[in-house]
Amino acid sequence: MNFTLGNTPDLAKLPAYDVLDFYKVTFITKLSGRLRYGQGHYDYDEGSMLFVAPNQLVGSGNYAENAEGYILLIHPDFFLGHPLAHKMKQYGYFSYTANEALHLSDSEREVILAVYQIIEKELSSRMDEFSQDIVIAQVELMLSYANRFYRRQFITRKSVNHDVLQRVEAILDEYFKTGLSLHQGVPTVRFLSEHLHISPGYLSDLLRSLIGQNTQQYIRYKLIEKAKEKLSTTNLNVSEIAYELGFEHAQSFSKLFKNKTNLSPLEFRASFN
Repeated sequence: MNFTLGNTPDLAKLPAYDVLDFYKVTFITKLSGRLRYGQGHYDYDEGSMLFVAPNQLVGSGNYAENAEGYILLIHPDFFLGHPLAHKMKQYGYFSYTANEALHLSDSEREVILAVYQIIEKELSSRMDEFSQDIVIAQVELMLSYANRFYRRQFITRKSVNHDVLQRVEAILDEYFKTGLSLHQGVPTVRFLSEHLHISPGYLSDLLRSLIGQNTQQYIRYKLIEKAKEKLSTTNLNVSEIAYELGFEHAQSFSKLFKNKTNLSPLEFRASFN
């Protein structure tokens, strides 16, 4: 499980991308140089973690000069019969991209290192009927710590993250202002993530840490705010407003509006008269 990576000819022969059948958790403890991920390169401080889920397209030629750390590969079948098998989908960071890695503080690094060493010791010792339960318990502990540390990362990088929030708002405002909604429909999470060059999962978790709403919820919030503006300042009927906001059917718009405001669009408009 312990690994050392280097500039070897064999790594240069690896394909640029690959699809894994395993969960892959990489913990870099020492790094000099840059880590390659597919066609890109990323700078990491010591104490970084990357998470990859099965069937994800990843850079198989990952390497860095003088990099050391731990890599844990776990087949999904290993979790069968354990609650963690169903819980794995709750760890959203398995859908993050390489440039959204978890960067650990010194104290966090010590915690993760201790968990990895317990797993390593268990796997290298004589296996018995308790081994699988012990390893799974440590894996779950490590993933829970990663949840906590990502939350801390969102908070400690507030200036950067608030800039992302401002960009999200600017993109949505421009989307409605330029009439993209008329041609492309209601803005989607994927549309925002692609324009921000941030994975959908990371963007949703980041927004949730900042404003208590994921990306889809924030899009709906902006839709309702735009709808209120049009209902209170224009004479457009409900169908016309729905169409301008990107809805195919006025009924879908009215249902969303009523769900979020407890008023129908017409009832909301009447409240201003």
